[in-house]
Amino acid sequence: MTEEPFETSEDVHRDRREHGGMPLHPDDDDLARRTEQERVEAGVDDYDPDDVPPATDEPAPDDLTDTEEYREEQAEIKRETEESELYPLTERHPFPPSHYDKS
Repeated sequence: MTEEPFETSEDVHRDRREHGGMPLHPDDDDLARRTEQERVEAGVDDYDPDDVPPATDEPAPDDLTDTEEYREEQAEIKRETEESELYPLTERHPFPPSHYDKS
């Protein structure tokens, strides 16, 4: 049995219309928050997921065809096709090119 005193949360507000025991409708969100805090304090969890700040990365664009990288790749594919560096796989050409000239 532990000798530590029982701690109560000071931000818990009791309804005077209820009896002094367990409330009839406990606040599940508050209970989950306090439980997670206790798990972190006890070392069971490394951190409280609710305390983690949101990610700072910019969201990806909705349409990737509007990006500069996409347009550059399309131009490169068009150039390679026009110079016969890129061709569809057929009976005559069953494998992709073994090298690409970048001159």
